[in-house]
Amino acid sequence: MKLWKKLAFTGFSALTAISLAACGGGSGDKDDAAASDTTTLQMYQIGDKPDNLDQLMEVANKRIEEKIGVKVNINYIGWGDYEKKMNVIISSGENYDIAFANNYVSNAQKGAFADLTELAPKYGKEAYDSLDEAYIKGNLVNGKLYAFPVNGNVFAQQVLTFNKPLLDKYNLSIDGIETYADAEKVLQEFHKKEPNTAAFAIGQGFKVQGDFDYPLGNTLPFAVDLNGDKTKIINQYDNENYIELLRTMHSWYDQGLIPSDAATSNKDYPLEGNTWLMRGETQGPYDYGDTILTNAANQELVSKPITVPLKSTGQAQMANFVVSNTSKNKEKSVEFLALLNSDPELLNGLVWGIEGEAWEKVGDDKVKLLDGYQPKTHMSAWNTGNNKILYTQDTITDEMIAKRDQSIAEAETSPILGFSFNTDSVKTELSNISNVMNQYLDGLNTGTVDPDETLPKLMDALDKAGYDKVLTEMQKQYDTFRQENN
Repeated sequence: MKLWKKLAFTGFSALTAISLAACGGGSGDKDDAAASDTTTLQMYQIGDKPDNLDQLMEVANKRIEEKIGVKVNINYIGWGDYEKKMNVIISSGENYDIAFANNYVSNAQKGAFADLTELAPKYGKEAYDSLDEAYIKGNLVNGKLYAFPVNGNVFAQQVLTFNKPLLDKYNLSIDGIETYADAEKVLQEFHKKEPNTAAFAIGQGFKVQGDFDYPLGNTLPFAVDLNGDKTKIINQYDNENYIELLRTMHSWYDQGLIPSDAATSNKDYPLEGNTWLMRGETQGPYDYGDTILTNAANQELVSKPITVPLKSTGQAQMANFVVSNTSKNKEKSVEFLALLNSDPELLNGLVWGIEGEAWEKVGDDKVKLLDGYQPKTHMSAWNTGNNKILYTQDTITDEMIAKRDQSIAEAETSPILGFSFNTDSVKTELSNISNVMNQYLDGLNTGTVDPDETLPKLMDALDKAGYDKVLTEMQKQYDTFRQENN
């Protein structure tokens, strides 16, 4: 890590250096001339740009150039703008090299991304070989690989997360909670004590969670029941187990356990503070139980799982990087992605920040965070690179790491992992169905409306929208997928 320390406090901007190199400079110095000949890969990343991005990339580019002979310029696009701007970039045929995948399957099918089926194992063998099989299977589109996925939370489990200080304040126990219904007594007792604090903090966009997986995401009424017939695509809103979950939500709403404006509210309930007792969260193996949530909240949070740990297509595609088909540097782009996912010095310097300022190494593979480790001074782990080569905080024990690896090995694999539904023949019907669901989703999932009164109306609207046609085509393709993969 000497390189990160050496350059930690230099003020020279890497992006400025790139700009000057592109202009060729005016000094005639041999080093400047050599720098101008260095290829700079153009990369798009989603999210908020670190305040010290220039500093991070100056150090990173020293390492990258030393290892593979190129530099990288990362262009950040905010969460709310990413999809729209990337659609414009792709449709215009802009010449870029690497991007965080947007609409991965559809854009891959349109030919926007380079085929990495042979490039990834050839130019990134170490990183490619370290990937869980679920990442490869879950990212195949018509039998080909178009993504270099970040190795992170390959499975996900839905949990109910509780504010420990509030549990302790009122001596509330969450022992034995395995379902939504099991949590009702705790919510009721808390609501009596603090009626103006959200017992179950949910709002617009919340989805009831169960043991299901979704071929087109959980906003559309197509699912596989993991506890039922896994060979069939069903409408989860016509499934008795799911309907019972909706009834529970409606009961909670009537009791005041759910905010009265949940169906329309975008109110933020920060992890920190005491504005909520229970919330829904998603956890994976690299969260180390409640460790990551507790760190983010700066107070103790405790969770209870309510679904099985599941390796799914959604998780496999959670953080994909793609190489543009317009790129003139496809091989070097793959080499960079491979380096980012196999070189601990490079990745840890980006995700933890500047060594000696944000963190210090403790032992061979653990870190102690320093006062300089602050928001927006480093990149996020989940969408940067291979979590397995990240140093862990000194609070993460060897036992926790062993449990992490065991949980990955034991997680259930979704029966629809790798299934990509070709929507060409039912685009109109899917658009109609999406419009119908937009009318009913928030009301049903937040418990605002009575499911026994509302679901018949939903089913009638779906029938008129062409639901049966889509279901028939999806089941046909799923049957073919199963035959080819069994």
